Amino acid sequence: MDADVFRTWITTAAGVIEEQRDHLTQLDAAIGDADHGINLARGFSAVVTALETAAPATPGAVLTLTGSTLISKVGGASGPLYGTAFRGAGKALGDTADVDLPGLAAALEAALAGVQRLGAAREGDKTMVDALAPATGAFSKAIAEGASDALTALAEAAQAGAAATISMQALKGRASYLGPRSVGHEDPGAASTALILGALRDAALAGR
Repeated sequence: MDADVFRTWITTAAGVIEEQRDHLTQLDAAIGDADHGINLARGFSAVVTALETAAPATPGAVLTLTGSTLISKVGGASGPLYGTAFRGAGKALGDTADVDLPGLAAALEAALAGVQRLGAAREGDKTMVDALAPATGAFSKAIAEGASDALTALAEAAQAGAAATISMQALKGRASYLGPRSVGHEDPGAASTALILGALRDAALAGR
């Protein structure tokens, strides 16, 4: 997977987030600040513009620019968290021009580690980690087992992880202030993470 595939991933993610902007904002209205979809859509729109202007030449550079742009353009907790994730993944890829599946798995693991360091969240806290952690685990497991559908396993685990947050009580972030009232609502960060990883699957499979 070269830089074109990674650019396609990010532009696909931007399109999906724009399409789901109102839905993500409604999820956030139930347990947060009611701005997740709006902020993330604005941030990814800025990322697309930045990628077109800078035309980064490697996958790592694409992700690093994505992360830096999100940090500068997205308010609240989402910007730093997603920015850290993408920058961590970009750093893990380094200057590699063509990324294989194990390399992508390592980059996603670096993204997860960065998010957990910054947000101090674990699985079960009702955050984006609840989508990213199981997705990364399923992806690495599928690769190790030689599965041909590792990218599908990645996206499906993210979707399942996001859905699983509905029954959780939030232990981190603004939603945690609601206590038991946060139960019954899908975490918006987990939902957007699932959308972004679904876009990765689509872009990578299309680039084959």
